[in-house]
Amino acid sequence: MAALPSRVARLVAVLLACWWGASLQARPPQDRPPIPRRIVSLVPAATEMLFAMGAGDRVVGVGSYDHFPPEVETRTRLGGLIDPNIEVLLTLRPDLVIAYDTQTDLRARLARAAIPTFRYVHRGLPDITDTIRALGARVGSERAAEALASGIEDRLETIRARVSGQPRPSTLLVMGREAGSLRQIVASGGYGFLHDMLVAAGGADAVADIVRENVQVSTEMLLERGPDVIIELHYGSELSRAQLGQERTVWNRLPAVPAVRTGRVYLLEGNDLVVPGPRVADAVERFARVLHPDAFR
Repeated sequence: MAALPSRVARLVAVLLACWWGASLQARPPQDRPPIPRRIVSLVPAATEMLFAMGAGDRVVGVGSYDHFPPEVETRTRLGGLIDPNIEVLLTLRPDLVIAYDTQTDLRARLARAAIPTFRYVHRGLPDITDTIRALGARVGSERAAEALASGIEDRLETIRARVSGQPRPSTLLVMGREAGSLRQIVASGGYGFLHDMLVAAGGADAVADIVRENVQVSTEMLLERGPDVIIELHYGSELSRAQLGQERTVWNRLPAVPAVRTGRVYLLEGNDLVVPGPRVADAVERFARVLHPDAFR
């Protein structure tokens, strides 16, 4: 089945959101989930969504990797995907916990404690705004969530329009590698929000045919694929300008790769590049400015 045009897809999403809101209105009050007042979010993307839609004052606990917006630093830390501290979580008396879909044991324990959960599923770029709308409906912030989601979609459409018609360079989006070497290179594959972001920014994924979220890339594969552009993401900890420069020169060991030969290897820093939340349009624009600088002059 052919993909819906983006504006049609957005209209469908809006209609579904309206239907969801109408269905909540139609349900008897006793059947509606109560609006949560004490929210725990173990998902950085969901935490950013809550703050961006104005529900941040109700967030009482966050995961170990939540660092945006700055206000999250005042919230209780509860671990991450594989090490949530359930005992501390329970002391916060949450009436909603946002957890990854894969955290089945945690969600089962919360169910036994009669604590409602919102399951977060990590997928593609369109799912980011779908999740914003669904989360907004769950926490009673439908209007703010719709405005936030629509604003992101409008910005993505603007970026797509600016790069439309430009040649799409073959691009390798590197998510990580061994520091100071070209070993253990992990790149974004042909599935997931990072792949979708690269395509929205006007790039052609060099490993799009490998339909996985991440791909282990060998030197042989690099030479075979010959990307025109390499974008390497650095996140989690900041590097100095000198360190970034040193990591950039590591790629000079492969002068046969077109991206290296033409000087189109870019190192980008920031957690916004890898968190599928409200800042995703900013990240897509950063990719687009690297891939198509003339379109933004």
